[in-house]
Amino acid sequence: MKKLFTLYAILLITGCSPIMGIYGIRTPKELSEKRIYNHSNRLSIPENEVYQLDTSFYSFLLSLDTIKDHTLSSDELLQEKRNIKNQIKNHYQPLQALYFNKFGQLVSFQINCYAGGFPNLEWDRDSILTSFPPKVQAPLDSLVADSTLLRYLLPMSNSSEVTIGESDYVIFVFWCKFMGRQNKRFIRFIQENNKLSTENNMKFVYINVDNFYVLNDIW
Repeated sequence: MKKLFTLYAILLITGCSPIMGIYGIRTPKELSEKRIYNHSNRLSIPENEVYQLDTSFYSFLLSLDTIKDHTLSSDELLQEKRNIKNQIKNHYQPLQALYFNKFGQLVSFQINCYAGGFPNLEWDRDSILTSFPPKVQAPLDSLVADSTLLRYLLPMSNSSEVTIGESDYVIFVFWCKFMGRQNKRFIRFIQENNKLSTENNMKFVYINVDNFYVLNDIW
């Protein structure tokens, strides 16, 4: 494993592999469209809402690791660099849910490395999923806009067109087979939370990242 994502602090401390097995996480493998659809069907994800993530999204994120404000002091510059690195890391995690309102504002951000929990991630910690949109879990940022995510979507055979500004909320859900039961539980929590809002016009975009991880050699 050349580049480890931050799933949970204990994974890094222990060298990952044994603990990852306890979490039910596997090594990512490249998936065909058929296998992606097979897995999404088992998760009750409509086929017209399934997409893949373009591998170039990773290089795009890494290109954002720059600071153009030359008025910062050395300490402020160091802190800003840390903030940007953390934001970049957040946006390539394997399990994410980003909630954008009709004005393009990110109003809720759920990420695996902020969930905590053992041996399962606690997505509803502090009852954050008892309202829609969910309460803020991960820090909100403006690093990646909803329009940017649209540019890096790879439609599959049955994917419908995604437009922004026509829905009260657009929810981008990053998911993957290699996260095993953590992925299954994550999708279930997100889908149950969606039921709390029956009045809003919502668009769901389920983005599979298995091939994104494999082809970018992030693992």
